[in-house]
Amino acid sequence: MKFLGNVLAVIVGLFVFSILGVLLMLGLIGIVASSSGGDEVTVKENTVLHLDLNGRTIVERTSDDDLDLSIFGNPFGQDMTAGLINLKKAIEQAKTNDKIKGIYLNTGLVFAGQASLLELREALVDFKTSGKFIIAYDEAYTEGGYYIASVADEIYLNPLGGIDFNGFSSEGIFFKGLFEKVGVKPEIFRVGEFKSAVEPFILEKNSPEARLQTQSFLDDMNQFALHGVSESRGIAYDSLKKINDLMLVRKPQDAVTYGLATDLLYFDQVLSKLKEKLGVDEDDDITTINVTDLNKTAKSKNITSKNRIAVIIAEGEIVGGKADGVISSEKFAKEIRDARKDDNIKAIVLRVNSPGGSVVASEVIWREMAEAKKAKPLYVSMGEVAASGGYYIAAPADTIVAQPNTITGSIGIFGMMFNAQELLNDKLGITVDVVKTGELSDFMNPTRPMTDVERNIIQNTVEDGYDVFISRVAEGRGMSAEAVKEVASGRVWTGNQAKERGLVDVLGGLNTTIEIAAARIGAGEDYRVVYYPTKKPWFETIMEDLGNNVQVRILKSQLGENYKLYQQVEKLKSYEGVQVRMPQDIIIK
Repeated sequence: MKFLGNVLAVIVGLFVFSILGVLLMLGLIGIVASSSGGDEVTVKENTVLHLDLNGRTIVERTSDDDLDLSIFGNPFGQDMTAGLINLKKAIEQAKTNDKIKGIYLNTGLVFAGQASLLELREALVDFKTSGKFIIAYDEAYTEGGYYIASVADEIYLNPLGGIDFNGFSSEGIFFKGLFEKVGVKPEIFRVGEFKSAVEPFILEKNSPEARLQTQSFLDDMNQFALHGVSESRGIAYDSLKKINDLMLVRKPQDAVTYGLATDLLYFDQVLSKLKEKLGVDEDDDITTINVTDLNKTAKSKNITSKNRIAVIIAEGEIVGGKADGVISSEKFAKEIRDARKDDNIKAIVLRVNSPGGSVVASEVIWREMAEAKKAKPLYVSMGEVAASGGYYIAAPADTIVAQPNTITGSIGIFGMMFNAQELLNDKLGITVDVVKTGELSDFMNPTRPMTDVERNIIQNTVEDGYDVFISRVAEGRGMSAEAVKEVASGRVWTGNQAKERGLVDVLGGLNTTIEIAAARIGAGEDYRVVYYPTKKPWFETIMEDLGNNVQVRILKSQLGENYKLYQQVEKLKSYEGVQVRMPQDIIIK
């Protein structure tokens, strides 16, 4: 009875929690509605744009009416995101609005890839041409957070804070030992010595090829970042590299001594600095505006223009079907097809931020890209990552644009299955008996070892898929298959390295790509950018994700640091079959 009582208590608790959650949601919506009331946002005189990116993950785009849930303590456990497109738009508005005098930056703990950081940093560098100030402050800076903050005129650090400035590293999690312990044997099929996506399942550490390519792109990306900081802070590159290599910034004062920070100050002292910049009294408040509100004041550019450029945001893993939150083949094929058939759209830009995924889904999207190229100018802007399947769908473009520190390439293919016979038979005591009509009727049965016939069939499928991938790239890039193979084999490149090898045409961000498209259609300044897919309002997203977020929060609280390991294991579910996927998940620290 005690057990039954506990179960009932849990059920009642979950029911009450769900009811309270809905009531809290309705209350929050009411608060937001009453506070905004649909009133038009106006910018007051002597205003500062506050860019608070602490604890936020930079994604390509968020809803135009995105709500900052941090003001409510983030009661629904939503991932705190900031849209790169939204941020850049606000910075541009701040640059041209005379009522905005400067930007106050909090970027200490921001989560983003190097290319996204660069694109945001470039927007801030452009903002400085207006002559307005940028002041940055935080208690602590990650390497990426400091990279953005380094553009500021003045950088302040808490007297007990710190700056993580010691170069880049990337680590992988390897499952070979786990599989051996539980009795699961991976069956691996791949083409390309650098196609190391399968290595975590068959090795205990990086292969020499994987280590070579990782070291190569890390060195290139770190060098690029250091040159940017060197220029912004006025520190000689060689000196800065020594500071970085030896991690000479170990104490807060070291940051000031070596020129990375202007001074060590507390928050209230930084506010005083801002008030001095604004010319207001010490007792006066500082008028600030956030990204969402500032963007509400922006007037749509050339809203009646007949020259429309469609920007299709493709972010996430490539999968089949119509799922949200990923690059689903049916959904994105339709977006591209609709843009191709829309006479009002004169050019298409596909913004790709993807490590790849399903080869079939990639082929479906490639087909629509190839058809779109026949109808109108087609361009690709690569974000943080456009590798493997991400490069596959980009290949047909007239012009491919990437940032110098974009991760791209990884032109290779692999397949993977799992043999769980030992786990079932020896560990769990489960046996399986199959009755079949033909030799291959239970093809790829995971309860037994694969036969040589099965291995040959799958390996041939993988090799055929690789040949198709090579042909897609060769056709799109105007290269011979042999030339593509020289830079393929699953190897990952930075945007810089890819441009040198003919895989990328132009170095730059999304704005650069849009400008190229506008020039191609002869639009001059008379064009309008329309983004797809349409973003859902923030409250719809919260309602859809509420259940998932509760589950995630429980898992995170129970697993702690092991939650990352859990995520890796969960991804194994999508690895079966033939894949065009980047080597592991490259997380640069």
